[in-house]
Amino acid sequence: MKISETKNKNYKSTLNVTDPELVKIFDNFIFDEVIKHGDLDAKTRSMVILGALIGSHTLSEYKIMLEDALDVGVTPIEVKELVYQSVPYVGIAKAYDFINATNEILESRGLKLHLEGQSTTNPENRHEKGLEVQKSIFGEIIDKMYESSPENQIHIQKYLSANCFGDYYTRTGLDVKTRELLTFCILLALGGCEPQLKGHIVGNLKVGNDKKVLLDAVTQALPYVGYPRTLNAIACLNEIMPE
Repeated sequence: MKISETKNKNYKSTLNVTDPELVKIFDNFIFDEVIKHGDLDAKTRSMVILGALIGSHTLSEYKIMLEDALDVGVTPIEVKELVYQSVPYVGIAKAYDFINATNEILESRGLKLHLEGQSTTNPENRHEKGLEVQKSIFGEIIDKMYESSPENQIHIQKYLSANCFGDYYTRTGLDVKTRELLTFCILLALGGCEPQLKGHIVGNLKVGNDKKVLLDAVTQALPYVGYPRTLNAIACLNEIMPE
């Protein structure tokens, strides 16, 4: 699929007419170079790109790539869970447009919007279950974060456990390994949150996404997020996992 040959039949690009040289440069870079690099399968590559597009808050490109993601086998539940996973990282204000766009595209394909519920926690156990997932990914550092948190800030640690992890990471539809990879992509695209990016690099290692997987993900995100954020992500990777 190239800019001028998108599988989305409802999408009409004018760039091939107005900016043919740019289209040629972009198509050659992505489809003759980037897409051939690494070992991510088509579904994972599509989800990595979608996560990066949400992190970049680039809705128009997200709509185009979502159509292609569905064409290569990403399921409606996986797509919805990907967007939900972004909420605690980009905030609901940014995620809102992507939720609506996802629903519109699913509906245009005749797919039902009221999908099976994926939640596995309730208000009574979400903190406990979230903390359990947190520790399974990040280990004893979570206890240290609680211990070192000032009294007037401990509520944020509790929110992280109950909301970010208890409400989202415990959901079915995507496994924890995939959620961590997508979180990494969302954070690298957001920019300005390198400490959190480093933390999730460690988390990815713990759940089985090695440096090669993360470098493959960074590479596929590069055309959409640009070189500065790509190089920042690679610097974080090399700091956590030196060559």
